[in-house]
Parts: sequence; structure tokens; C-alpha cells
Amino acid sequence: MTKFGMVLVLLAILLGSCSNSGEEALGSDSGEEAMAVVKIGGKEGKYGFINKAGEFVINPQFGYAEDFSEGLAAVRIGGKWGFINRYGKFVIKPQFGIAGSFSEGLALVNIGDHYGYINRAGEIVIKPQFGIAWDFSEGLAAVYIRGKEGYINQAGEIVIKPQFDRAVSFTEGLAKVKIGDKYGYINRAGEFVIKPQFDDAGSFSEGLAEVRIGDKWGYINRAGDFVINPQFDSAYPFSEGLARVNIGGKEGFINRAGEIVIKPQFDLWTRSFSEGLASVEIGDKYGYINPTGEIVITPQFDDAGDFSK
Repeated sequence: MTKFGMVLVLLAILLGSCSNSGEEALGSDSGEEAMAVVKIGGKEGKYGFINKAGEFVINPQFGYAEDFSEGLAAVRIGGKWGFINRYGKFVIKPQFGIAGSFSEGLALVNIGDHYGYINRAGEIVIKPQFGIAWDFSEGLAAVYIRGKEGYINQAGEIVIKPQFDRAVSFTEGLAKVKIGDKYGYINRAGEFVIKPQFDDAGSFSEGLAEVRIGDKWGYINRAGDFVINPQFDSAYPFSEGLARVNIGGKEGFINRAGEIVIKPQFDLWTRSFSEGLASVEIGDKYGYINPTGEIVITPQFDDAGDFSK
């Protein structure tokens, strides 16, 4: 090897070392490793992010934080929200009253008394003008205008006129909406495909949606037929083949046949499975279980979110 070649190699090693040191200062160089937001330190504690081994990869430092989505996470410092990347570095400085997660390249933000949307550069692409708004999903976002809710596209144009008493994001081609005191489901044309008939309802996930009749929850298919009869005190969307349900004040998980596969034993703030793990509350601490119900990260946190990338 020539002297010039040796110099280039040494320079590459030095630059690589400096780069790695910078990444370690910001967070673990974990590529696309899933992370979850957690809180430690009690009521006045801080939020940071852990990996699946339960190790902190972004140290607790935020007043509040959301899960990572599309490579960025909304976090709050000093009363303002901004966005960090996977190394814990701010890429959109804290400046918003409220901020949601990125979805389809846009994030919901609050400025003053209204909501609008920014892109990944932090630029406002739909000016704050809505009293209430939801994340974009399947190209549309639910917004509140003059007492009713409808849907806009990514150009900020109204495509389903405000007419509902409540509306949420589309999933699997359908969105739950409320008319009067009943919930039903519309398609992207704004047409009812499942008429309003439920006392409460969730969004479709993995082909099923949780709905309530009276004081019990069950699951319907896209035709509006019950496939798991109402029997639960509360119910949540299916994720990774399992759905969280509440029976007698404790939470467990069922499969798509409605069979209990992880017995109800966890407290109320348990969450759905994501990236193979689910946050569970035991006593006043949060940890994580795998799909067999085994604890894989010991309950130790004061709050815990979903694993995501």
C-alpha cells in the first residue's frame, strides 16, 4: 500500500470514529431498530426511548413524547413541541402548542387556537384553520369546521363535506363516523356502508372493528355482521392477530376467534401489540410482554408506549 493510500485509510477510520461518537451522543446507532417511548422519575419524570432489550437509546429528557412514526417522534420541551430523529437530534425545533405523529409525510400541529399540517421540513403545507383535526390516513384527514366534521385531502381541499357529529381517520377503506348518538362507517366517497347503529365504535384493523351495543363490546366484519359477540367491558383494535379486551376491570388478549389467549390480568393502561411486544400495566409500573403473555421487559416505567420505527 502506498503512503497516500495509508493516509486515506487512516483518515477514513478517524472520520468513522468521530461519526460514531456523535451518533452515540445522540442515541444508539441502531438503524431501523424498533424503539418505544417510556417515562421514568415519577409524576415529574422525563420521557426517553428504549430498545427491545429495555435499554435506553435516547435518554429521558422530554416533558412528553409520542411514538416514532416515519422515522421521527414528536416531543415536548419547555411547553413547546418539535420533532427528533432516531438519534435524539431535533430536526424540527420545538415551536408548536401541540404536535401529532407524522403520517403519510404530514404531521398535525397546533398554532394558536387552530390545527394545520407541516411536512418533514417543518414547513406549513396546510395552514392552521381547523378547530379539531386528525392524522392523515389513506390520503384523507378528518377535520372540524363550524360544528361538524368532514374530510380534507393533502391539498387541504374538502372532499367529504362536514356533516358528521364525529369523524376519525380512515383505515382499510372505511372510517367510523357519528350521526346523532349512533356510530356507523363510511367509504371514501362519504357513503354509508354500515349504517349508524352502534353506541360506540372503533376503527377497522385486520378486517374487524370493535363496536359497543349497550354496555358490552364485540367485533364486526366489513359487512357489519358480528363475528365476535358483544361480551367485553371494553375492547380495542386487533394488532398482530390479537386484540386487547377488558373483563371485570382487568385486561387480556383474544384471538380472531374470540378465544382468550392471554388471560385478563393487567391493569387498565395496557396497550396493543406492536413489533411483537405490548406494554402492560402491573400495579403502578409498566413493562412489556410477548404474544405468549410472558414478561420480557420488567415493569419499571411510569408510562410506556408502543414499539415502532
